[in-house]
Amino acid sequence: MSTKYSFGKQIREGLFENNPVLVQLLGMCPTLAVTTSITNALGMGLAATAVLICSNFLISLLRKFIPKQVRIAAYIVIISGFVTAIELLMKAYFYDLYGSLGLFIPLIVVNCIILARAEAFASRNPVIPSIMDGVAMGLGFTFALVLLGAVRELLGAGTLFGFAVLGSRYQPALLFIQPPGAFLTLGLLIAAVQKIRNVMKDKKKAAKQNAQKKSENAGEEEQA
Repeated sequence: MSTKYSFGKQIREGLFENNPVLVQLLGMCPTLAVTTSITNALGMGLAATAVLICSNFLISLLRKFIPKQVRIAAYIVIISGFVTAIELLMKAYFYDLYGSLGLFIPLIVVNCIILARAEAFASRNPVIPSIMDGVAMGLGFTFALVLLGAVRELLGAGTLFGFAVLGSRYQPALLFIQPPGAFLTLGLLIAAVQKIRNVMKDKKKAAKQNAQKKSENAGEEEQA
């Protein structure tokens, strides 16, 4: 039960409580640059997730054999190998998407999310939890990118996945598919997420206080 609970907790943290983009504000460069459409956002998110899972797996497997003095260099070599594999696969089977993402695919090598998880988690934990950490953080990264891409594509082009959904009368707000629109949309999403997190924290705090009061009242009644 404890193992299943820890996996569930990792997923919740990656998606909501400790989302690498919406909470930790990591990986801002690809987040702002490639989210002009859901397709681009989903492609970048899945590519980064694949690299996260594979690099976490190998770094955790080799964590006892990598000297501390060269650990960052070793992590970059491992990550770059998986990024190269992903880049070649995308070039072979998803060339249009590869062309849209362009330079940001090889730049996954220096994505601070991947390096951070390698240093903070994979290098200190067994293989299975490290793989789950890669899955959780990758899903959180993908979720944030897709959410941002959906808003920008819908408002900036009136489409989702390239299909018109707002009708021919809709006048696209081109600001949202331009760099200023990326900053504006991301800022609003981060504010919304922080508001939701604060409300949830307040509810948990209130529930805890109510439980404490009930236990105190019950104790007083028993003494009486």
